[in-house]
Amino acid sequence: MTVLVLGGYGLIGAEICQALADAGHEVFVAGRDSRAAARRLPALRFVQLDMAKLTTAADWTPYLNNVQVVVNCAGALQDSARDALENLHHHAVAALAEATKLRNIKTVQISAIGADVTSPIAFLSSKARGDAALLDSGADAIVLRPGLVLAQSAYGGTALIRLLTAVPVIQPLALPRAQMQSVSAHDVAAAVVCAVAGDVPSGQIFDLVEDQPQPLAEIVRAHRAALGFAPARHVWTAPNWLVSLTSCGADLLGRLGWRSPLRSTATQVLNHDLIGDPIRWSDLHKPLPDMQNILSGLHLGPEHRLQARMALFMPLCVAMLVLFWALSGVIGVISLPQAAAHLQAQGWDVGLSRLSVLFWSVVDLSLAAALLWRPMARWACLGMAAVCLIYLGLSTLVSPSLWLDPLGPLVKIGPAFLLALITWALLEER
Repeated sequence: MTVLVLGGYGLIGAEICQALADAGHEVFVAGRDSRAAARRLPALRFVQLDMAKLTTAADWTPYLNNVQVVVNCAGALQDSARDALENLHHHAVAALAEATKLRNIKTVQISAIGADVTSPIAFLSSKARGDAALLDSGADAIVLRPGLVLAQSAYGGTALIRLLTAVPVIQPLALPRAQMQSVSAHDVAAAVVCAVAGDVPSGQIFDLVEDQPQPLAEIVRAHRAALGFAPARHVWTAPNWLVSLTSCGADLLGRLGWRSPLRSTATQVLNHDLIGDPIRWSDLHKPLPDMQNILSGLHLGPEHRLQARMALFMPLCVAMLVLFWALSGVIGVISLPQAAAHLQAQGWDVGLSRLSVLFWSVVDLSLAAALLWRPMARWACLGMAAVCLIYLGLSTLVSPSLWLDPLGPLVKIGPAFLLALITWALLEER
């Protein structure tokens, strides 16, 4: 059959797309980012759409021609400049339900454990409203609610877990007693393949989770062992006030486009101990494997340890670059006469030398600000690397004596250049 997979290049979506393609279906990957789709699933055709803007049945019409099944994997953790939960999780799904019912198209909805219209967490309540709209529409629909999805790659919460395991010697934890149930991305994809094939009854909700919940501390410990990191010698549990403060900081960064898994929604979800019911699915098919079996089947190796370490260093690299370039700009303004004196010693006019220092100080401050804005962050890194080369070239021409300066100002540009390029690579999404 022809299957349209919404959000098909994400952690769950990519696994589902590949499983459907392996089962012989014609798969179309739909979403906002064609480059991300091409990186993850280069062999599949891409459909450009912004699901949050498709809030009427008519909006969906151009995308449903010749489609027999729609699988919705699209979702967002929290409202932001980029994501509107109510539109994405509820209104768009309600419109999709109306459109698919008219055309007799099956819909498989990937929801979330704990989705409940009465939940105080916007992520869960909006998901539940979308699920209800889909099932109440009378459309041929199935809702699957996976727990913590573990896959070969990592994103969001699973990326955060791997990041924490990469901390040497000490194991930092937050909310260690929070209970979670895991499921493999492979099993979620297999469930979708069954649903598409008609082996799952329509109009129902199924939780895809292991039998027993695990505390977060055990999940992190198991990941640390599976990745091959040395056992932690000490465990440090962050106090609740620090967790709340960190979530507030992550929410502020979210306004700048940084989609951190540390945002307040993630903390709220962990505080609610969201437990699913594995019985309905296991009665229909077979019980899903537990976390230990899932991790052993992933065969995590050196490349995954490197990924975890790089995830740990990425925010530190960004913070260091912002601080370095901001201070460079501020110091240039504060020490304007002294900085301009270097150029005046080479015969520059006083006014021109000061104007040059001010210009490059503004450039430094602008690059620091651009790095804080997530959509511009990778471009800012390239700009920093380019400015480093310009500094080296101009300084060598104008004041070559700086190469022999005891403090080595030109020599130190080299590490700044490399750090900018490394951070540029680390900031590639998905």
